[in-house]
Amino acid sequence: QQIQFADDMQEFTKFPTKTGRRSLSRSISQSSTDSYSSAASYTDSSDDEVSPREKQQTNSKGSSNFCVKNIKQAEFGRREIEIAEQDMSALISLRKRAQGEKPLAGAKIVGCTHITAQTAVLIETLCALGAQCRWSACNIYSTQNEVAAALAEAGVAVFAWKGESEDDFWWCIDRCVNIDGWQANMILDDGGDLTHWVYKKYPNVFKKIRGIVEESVTGVHRLYQLSKAGKLCVPAMNVNDSVTKQKFDNLYCCRESILDGLKRTTDVMFGGKQVVVCGYGEVGKGCCAALKALGAIVYVTEIDPICALQACMDGFRVVKLSEVIRQVDVVITCTGNKNVVTREHLDRMKNSCIVCNMGHSNTEIDVTSLRTPELTWERVRSQVDHIIWPDGKRVVLLAEGRLLNLSCSTVPTFVLSITATTQALALIELYNAPEGRYKQDVYLLPKKMDEYVASLHLPSFDAHLTELTDDQAKYLGLNKNGPFKPNYY
Repeated sequence: QQIQFADDMQEFTKFPTKTGRRSLSRSISQSSTDSYSSAASYTDSSDDEVSPREKQQTNSKGSSNFCVKNIKQAEFGRREIEIAEQDMSALISLRKRAQGEKPLAGAKIVGCTHITAQTAVLIETLCALGAQCRWSACNIYSTQNEVAAALAEAGVAVFAWKGESEDDFWWCIDRCVNIDGWQANMILDDGGDLTHWVYKKYPNVFKKIRGIVEESVTGVHRLYQLSKAGKLCVPAMNVNDSVTKQKFDNLYCCRESILDGLKRTTDVMFGGKQVVVCGYGEVGKGCCAALKALGAIVYVTEIDPICALQACMDGFRVVKLSEVIRQVDVVITCTGNKNVVTREHLDRMKNSCIVCNMGHSNTEIDVTSLRTPELTWERVRSQVDHIIWPDGKRVVLLAEGRLLNLSCSTVPTFVLSITATTQALALIELYNAPEGRYKQDVYLLPKKMDEYVASLHLPSFDAHLTELTDDQAKYLGLNKNGPFKPNYY
């Protein structure tokens, strides 16, 4: 039976197929050679080793105002974007409602975010509302090459590809900002790198920016530092702490994507594993809930007594990392801080301990300390490195300490629709605000807008809101149409 198996397979593929459909053997061979589905973005496979910076590429309209891995992947990227649009109905609804008014006409937006199918829907929405966009990636591993190609084909000046070097990363950001005859007047940032680059390298451009929208903890910290030092000369919107980002993207997105990223890279079984999650903010809460549901024994580290008490009430042991580092099987950082996992911690870890980061920045795990002569790095899979100590101990490092879910797997499209809609409204608000409404400071999104974003997503669940009576509204001291939450919520 074993010997005849190959022949049996040949017989099997000889069965007639329906007219216009490929045979099974054709499907299998094609899927391994010319498919650029989203899964293709999570491998290091490429057509050649030539840097995109060295290639001369043009889209079908003759434009070369972009730099992507392979413009020929545009057709496949367009399919990815169309799939994402199906689960981002609220953002598409906003696009249809506002594209007649063109509220972003004249806006020149320079963006630095993860370049995925979901972000592409946001970028194309901004363009439909009248904006001109130039875009780079905020993470060297999170770009979906085929999506970047589709954006370039559609005329967006995008400079990004998966697996950029550090030098490539800053070169791409610079190409978005430094261009003759085009000056940005809005910034959409994720992590603060773009804002930092414009502030340092192009102060004259920075002074003419009408507004900055920032969506990550790390980037928001940087904005508050600039504001405190009196160096923030433009108004900025802190989208990260808006309810529709913090309570949804940070919590639910991470709850669903943490397991996906770990499973794809390591095939780990979570039942009975000991896991320590550093940080119990919204991201940490999502990660802990998912791990606990699969039977993992979860520890939490925290600096904030309120978050620590929440972790205790949710059934997690709150510990110092040094107390459990010898026994845990997985270490996950999500603090937004730096040097949370140090070389000392890494030296004390058990063999085969998995180390990864769910925070935006790559500063949480001290990866630099591992690049020393006595340690051996072994790449075993895409985004998976074994760091081998002289005694043979291995630590499994994922995505070189960068954001696990967007570097190694996918994230739920629907929850990203919520964040993207929030970002779009924040840009519209800052761009159209009358002079004097926003001073040179960092602001939260008005609650009325947060609630509007949420309401746009309710029809997907066939949810029906209850309306207050006049008497009830008066009793609560609220407007019947909201906002229902105070600004500090």
